[in-house]
Amino acid sequence: MTDEDAVRAALAVAAEAPSTGDVPIGAVVLAPDGTELARARNAREQLGDPTAHAEVLALRAAAARFGDGWRLDGCTLAVTVEPCTMCAGALVLARVARVVFGAWESRTGAVGSLWDVVRDRRLNHRPQVRGGVLEADCAALLADFFAEHRPEA
Repeated sequence: MTDEDAVRAALAVAAEAPSTGDVPIGAVVLAPDGTELARARNAREQLGDPTAHAEVLALRAAAARFGDGWRLDGCTLAVTVEPCTMCAGALVLARVARVVFGAWESRTGAVGSLWDVVRDRRLNHRPQVRGGVLEADCAALLADFFAEHRPEA
């Protein structure tokens, strides 16, 4: 699976979001051989859980299926938008090998925009990063959501 295919899969997950008020962000975790381990979308509003970001939910599900229960060595996380600080920290701690994302997030992004958690030399794991994959498609999904749900944003 190419990086573009992985982000397309994450976009498909995000687009399936029920009308719960959750921001449509999707994430997919791929095993080292490219097979899909897990997929998830934001569910903060739906679950009433501040940690229910697409990345965290996908990492949890993937860890339950792969490796020793929490390490995701060699795996790739594909997500529609640049991960926030919490999600960047989670993917570092899970030992994800690669992060591929679509839209950059200048207000909360922690994979190169506002912060760069994943490349901090003080941490013991630093995944590879590729951002801007299908950026226009990912940004359009977010723009459409905010125009409909939060016109003042």
